[in-house]
Amino acid sequence: MNNNVLDIKDYIVFFVYFVIVAAYGLYIYYKKKSATSDSKDYFLAEGSLTWWAIGASLIASNISAEQFIGMSGSGFKMGLAIATYEWMAAATLIVVAVFFIPVYLKNNIATMPQFLNQRYNGTVAMIMAIFWLLLYVVVNLTSILYLGALAVSSISGFDLTYCMYAIAVFAIIITLGGMKVIGFTDVIQVFFLILGGLATTYLALNLVSDHYGTKGILEGYGLMTNKASEHFHMILKPDNENYIDLPGLSVLIGGMWIVNLNYWGCNQYITQRALGADLKTARRGILFAAFLKLLMPIIVVLPGIAAYVLYKEGAFQTEMMQDGSVNPDRAYPVLLNLLPAGLKGLSFAALTAAVVASLAGKANSIATIFTLDVYKKAINKNANEKTLVGVGKITIVVAMILGVIIAPHLGIDKKGGFQFIQEYTGFFSPGIFAMFILGFFWKKTTSNAALFATLGGFSLSVLLKKLPLMVDLGFLEGMGFSKLVKQENGTMLYEIPFIDRMGFVFLFCAIGMYIISIIENKKGVVPKGLEVDAKMFKTDSKFTVGALIVIGIIIALYTLYW
Repeated sequence: MNNNVLDIKDYIVFFVYFVIVAAYGLYIYYKKKSATSDSKDYFLAEGSLTWWAIGASLIASNISAEQFIGMSGSGFKMGLAIATYEWMAAATLIVVAVFFIPVYLKNNIATMPQFLNQRYNGTVAMIMAIFWLLLYVVVNLTSILYLGALAVSSISGFDLTYCMYAIAVFAIIITLGGMKVIGFTDVIQVFFLILGGLATTYLALNLVSDHYGTKGILEGYGLMTNKASEHFHMILKPDNENYIDLPGLSVLIGGMWIVNLNYWGCNQYITQRALGADLKTARRGILFAAFLKLLMPIIVVLPGIAAYVLYKEGAFQTEMMQDGSVNPDRAYPVLLNLLPAGLKGLSFAALTAAVVASLAGKANSIATIFTLDVYKKAINKNANEKTLVGVGKITIVVAMILGVIIAPHLGIDKKGGFQFIQEYTGFFSPGIFAMFILGFFWKKTTSNAALFATLGGFSLSVLLKKLPLMVDLGFLEGMGFSKLVKQENGTMLYEIPFIDRMGFVFLFCAIGMYIISIIENKKGVVPKGLEVDAKMFKTDSKFTVGALIVIGIIIALYTLYW
């Protein structure tokens, strides 16, 4: 069945998925309807989400089309090394659960701008609230929406614009029910996401084993490690053509930590799932998400490597081509279109679930920040709870409409969704993370130091991005901090790898913040510190055992695939 047409069995499976999610969402909504007039309940589902709902919602919000399509494409191009984004995320989640969440919960933080206001001042908070709203709408929401529609269109054969509208409407329906509905329906979304993803992986491994005359997924995996051994190394060497994307040991001890700690620990879109729970429940939910993160490369990376092995053997030669060259991002859709009727519908549902869940989570975060940090603080300070919930719902609809209008004009498909998001958020991430981490654990950090991190971090990120156009960075090659890269105009320039660049900018911001804070402290400036004590970071025995298991698995994986 190598075509872009869904069978009647596929429609039945997809319809069952839609009915289950919609029915369960309505059940949760009406069961707790009396509480939806409370803004904290609506935006954070305060006290309602269980640990498994928090963990599932974290994964459902994180995994979307850029993972299914983009990371499978990266698996095709560079191999298992791209799994570092998933496995290092699992380690990062442990850090966030132990050190970040207690600070948020102890200080009753509901939004990231609220944290900045409480720790620094209203100016820093409002600047960052506006920034996050623009980033979430113009970069994140649009990329999820467009790439999701592109993936669904390539599998179903439906018109791209129609798919975009349908996905947006589905996401709005779920989001309008509030975080409680999102959190619990995400459990179902993750079930379909994992089940459908595993079906695609199963097909891919079987295709490899069948091609070489053997049977079974284990045989297929063994053949992949033999036929594409270069695709099963986690740490890339400087002479690897993909080193610019994953610069060697930096994925373990460098900038990859900045990427992950900022995303998982300082991001409204993610932390919002845990901010409405007690510490014990929040930590267990995050630990559950860490376990699920360990599984994700099986679903999103292995199919891409399988497609690469088959492509080398002469399969998919036409299907993988776009505009006269091989497009790795076509690997996952090509495999999906080979699934038999029924299973294709399941994988179609999995992909849709990933996109809708991510959109719903992102839209809810946009509504939360706008309503609580912009509308209530600057527009209507006396707004009651019912008004705040109403404003939140309107914001969700407006944000989704803007996403639909903007998405087709950003060239997301040409840049690559995963790279699109990383590139644009990466200009701000080091400064934001420096502002948060020093704000957490160093009471002397001042508001002006925080502003320096935001503006200075962005400026230095842009400078380092443009630096190769002004300076020959060949002298850094021997240290592994630059690599010769072909530009769009055909010229060759030495570039600093993106992940290393983030590490350098973070160090610059942290040192600058320290100097500014010390100077202002001597002038008598007294910063607003948070309530932090060592007892907050103590974990219960069950969490500790689970965390050690996750860390042990990560160490084993990196040792095995070094």
